Amino acid sequence: MIREILNTEIKSIENDGIDVVYIEDYKVKNMVSIPFSISNFSVLLIKSGKMNIRFQDETNIVSRKDLLVIPFNSICTRLETTDNLQLYLVRTNFDFAFNNCYEKELLDAFSFLMLKADRKISLQEKDFKVLSLIYKLLYVLQNSNDKPEVIIKLRRICFNLFIYELKFIHSKYKPNLNLEFSRRESIVMQFLTILSIHLRKQHHVQFYAGALFITPGHLNKMVKECTGKTAKEFIIEALVNVAKNLLTDSSYSVANIANELEFSSAENFGVFFKRHTGMLPTEFRSNKK
Repeated sequence: MIREILNTEIKSIENDGIDVVYIEDYKVKNMVSIPFSISNFSVLLIKSGKMNIRFQDETNIVSRKDLLVIPFNSICTRLETTDNLQLYLVRTNFDFAFNNCYEKELLDAFSFLMLKADRKISLQEKDFKVLSLIYKLLYVLQNSNDKPEVIIKLRRICFNLFIYELKFIHSKYKPNLNLEFSRRESIVMQFLTILSIHLRKQHHVQFYAGALFITPGHLNKMVKECTGKTAKEFIIEALVNVAKNLLTDSSYSVANIANELEFSSAENFGVFFKRHTGMLPTEFRSNKK
């Protein structure tokens, strides 16, 4: 069960980029076959019980009030849990953070957590309670039946609060942690920043690679190594997310959106959108009513 939870494909989740899990009565049934790759960026908070998890040559024994950050593509070589395990888990990715962080500072913080954060931190009771509350809020919003547009806004607020709290925890418990990014990581961060500014008008890797004075192939490689996705995949998925947001606003016609996103015609926009979502823009809009 734990292995399946860690590896559920984010794209298959209805919340489209973030999933919050609360395990309150875990029972050990079968030994987990290892090694296996953890495909998502995950942040665990242990409420009770104990977990022994090993990544390559690093073993983490976590219990109540322990925070555990698991970078994407980590290779798990050992996983043992007790029967009374209770935990909160947030799984997400760069795409969701890129489209939902209100400030570049928080996007940078998320990138740091995903790329460089220490895996385990033992929290004081006060910080544990605060982080637990944020997890609960995210979980409740995920399972709410209220108006979708309201839930999206509230979930975005909670996600930013979640990243802010994780940033605060790392600055408090790991004040000497190296916050510097490598050249490769810096290039990825610059790419994401430029993408956030020019996405609506620039849809090709060549533009972003040129702005960074590197080749498109090199940019794709560096972004892939850091995030698991190529620069081209980032551009497409971010463009689709912007299009989805615009389609939820009835004041925009499909032709207006095509023009806003610099497509040559509404027809070409429709072809692009269906290729990457399985639906025409009009179908997506109808399903959201």
